[in-house]
Amino acid sequence: MKTIPMLGLVLSAVGLYGVLAFVVNRSVSEIGIRMALGATPRMVLGLFIRRGLTISIAGSLLGTLAALAAGRSLAGYLYGVSPSDPVIFAAVPALLLAVAGFSCYLPARRAAGIEPLRALRHE
Repeated sequence: MKTIPMLGLVLSAVGLYGVLAFVVNRSVSEIGIRMALGATPRMVLGLFIRRGLTISIAGSLLGTLAALAAGRSLAGYLYGVSPSDPVIFAAVPALLLAVAGFSCYLPARRAAGIEPLRALRHE
């Protein structure tokens, strides 16, 4: 019975990784411009991790509020489960934020490691 919520968590983590990795990969030319103008790979990594985590934190807050509201309205249909379990409401956003940081770090590190001229030619 607990495999269904875990499957949903895994699917959301994979989807989050795919979307954030896609966004970072689309910014390879921006990374090349920043590095050509003097940014270090560490600065580029920090920028993209901050961008990804900012979006993810906003999504986690909105998702948590929506889940709390949905849990209260569906409380009559739940059996043996609390609609506002604090462990779940803390663990799931923390896990998804870790996935978000990881999914921004890997493509940004790969893109920051290439030469700026090669990054500018990337399409």
